Amino acid sequence: MAIVTTLGACKKTLDLNPTDQLATSTFFKQKSDFDEALASVYGSMQTEEFSYGMGFRDCLSDNGYNQFNSGSVTSIDQGNLSATIGGYQQAIYDDAYTSIARVNNFLTQLTAYKGADVTDAIRKQYTGEVMFVRAFMYYQLYTIYGDVPLVTQPLTLATQKQPKVPAAQILAQIQSDLNYSITNLSTQPYISNYGHACASSAQALLARVLIFAAYQGTGTVDPTIMGQVRDLSKSVLTQYSLDPDFISPFRDATQMTSNEVIFTINFLAPNNTAPWDLYYGDWDACAPYENLVDDYECTDGLPWGTSPLTDKVNNFNNRDPRLGMTVYKGYIDFGNGEVDHPSNPVPTGYGTKKFLEPKNIPYGFSTLSQQDAVIIRAAEVMLMYAEAENELSGPDAIVYQLTTAIRARVGMPAYPAGLSQDQMRQRIRHERRVELAFEGLRQFDLVRWHIAGPTLNGLNTGIITFNWQDKFYKWPLPQTEIDKSGGVLVQNPDYK
Repeated sequence: MAIVTTLGACKKTLDLNPTDQLATSTFFKQKSDFDEALASVYGSMQTEEFSYGMGFRDCLSDNGYNQFNSGSVTSIDQGNLSATIGGYQQAIYDDAYTSIARVNNFLTQLTAYKGADVTDAIRKQYTGEVMFVRAFMYYQLYTIYGDVPLVTQPLTLATQKQPKVPAAQILAQIQSDLNYSITNLSTQPYISNYGHACASSAQALLARVLIFAAYQGTGTVDPTIMGQVRDLSKSVLTQYSLDPDFISPFRDATQMTSNEVIFTINFLAPNNTAPWDLYYGDWDACAPYENLVDDYECTDGLPWGTSPLTDKVNNFNNRDPRLGMTVYKGYIDFGNGEVDHPSNPVPTGYGTKKFLEPKNIPYGFSTLSQQDAVIIRAAEVMLMYAEAENELSGPDAIVYQLTTAIRARVGMPAYPAGLSQDQMRQRIRHERRVELAFEGLRQFDLVRWHIAGPTLNGLNTGIITFNWQDKFYKWPLPQTEIDKSGGVLVQNPDYK
């Protein structure tokens, strides 16, 4: 009898949902639940490789060195990219699909929900925002791995093993998601509802995806796709402008009011912070190479070393002001006594200053950094517009107007008249490197232009020797995913 009573009690207990946990089947009961779930979708973007590790992503290029091998970037630079190396090779894949799963579950629950508190307009807004996030994650997968599984519904035990689809299908899904976002999200600029993707955020992200696709994996431009990049960029720039202060979009106090910012991944102290100041300031985990420092021109617009303004005693003197706002030499000095010395070695002699918050000095383990990660800003869109226009029509008045505006913002002279298309192409590529340094786009650029090998191999860093191999244009899928799939997921050909 006692046994029967016990079994009965167990059955009763098992019939109950845990009272200390949230279950998907019981959570979505009102609009506020969807608001919380939407915040969780955005929260999935806060992982290192998608937000505060953007500078480390530049350490996969000729911009900088990561002395702690964060994300295995230094090992990859030295030619050790494999299906089992881990770091970002594993994390980008895993974290992207974790985020995609949140989106897919959100959309499924939203479809099933019939409450009157979620109107059709709100439903479209929710859908457009989470589709933007899903497109962002597939953009990561598309540009890094190429062919990957396409998952747009919640997976079950029966469907969890998914095969790859061609990269073209991933691109089509990104376009579909972003086109929905463009049609259904707010037409107001980002600062009007800061923290929530808007239509122009989706347009700008689509332009970035398509400028990658336009080079067709070979470095040869598809003019039709590049035309789409030009048109999207032109449309976005009707709502945005360069901030008068180059560094304001990266400062905690001014990010939310900058009309240059098009999308951010947000943090908020004390409970939701990121180690910006610890990593870049105290640890110097992203050390710029001399090669990058040398690429910043003198204030007369001539290359450092060639210009008569070259000062070899103080190489930050008479330089493009973006150098001193992006890079620190030896230690951090914002002026007015705001000085901080890294507790770790400064292996190249330089550190990344762009993301640091002066008011958080002294930097250390206890620093609560709430700077938002600026994912897209108007300067990048202007450079995409200039690049597309130059590829389609050569260095016309529009190209000069765009590049002149970006340089004039920091007091740099316009490019000389009469440049050829190729000369302007090289100038635009230079401009992207110095304007967008450590925003996680340098490797993206080297790969799409198909110049990673010539740029990296033979580069004198003074620290490591690059060993770029052409198969690195597409990364291997994580071996853990291959193994779990039981043969359904097939490794990228160059890594079998």
